[in-house]
Amino acid sequence: MAKDKTPVTQAVRVLREHGIAFSDHLYKYEERGGTRVSARELGVDEHATVKTLVMEDELKQPLIVLMHGDREVATGLLARAIGVKKVTPCDPKTADKHSGYQVGGTSPFGTRHTMPVYMQASIATLPRIYINGGKRGYLVGMDPADAIKVLSAILVEAAA
Repeated sequence: MAKDKTPVTQAVRVLREHGIAFSDHLYKYEERGGTRVSARELGVDEHATVKTLVMEDELKQPLIVLMHGDREVATGLLARAIGVKKVTPCDPKTADKHSGYQVGGTSPFGTRHTMPVYMQASIATLPRIYINGGKRGYLVGMDPADAIKVLSAILVEAAA
């Protein structure tokens, strides 16, 4: 895809609104390919690709978890870290409803509903991250400090 074909998603609008420098990265989306495919297609380390996961606590309150592409969320650790009894992933339809994005293209930026954002602390130590830009097959590259600032992300230890 040509550079001028990059999408202008709600996520991109939010990043521009905040004056955040980011790079556009389009790739061929594969169903259920996840960060393994996006990292391979972009030629970057999967550890620097960041998954945006919509989850909920025991009261069905939604939240966003940002995790390294090559790691899983330890939901028990996350629940303890944020002071709730239980955290579970939302089903895709519920996740889409909360975020306003389609699973596989969920960005933490510009979600339909404001949700708390929890970021695996070690993501903040990376020089650059690649995170969904609001569309399947589209990531944005940025400094993790900018993501933390825009999202008011709370750093947690929740990697499995």
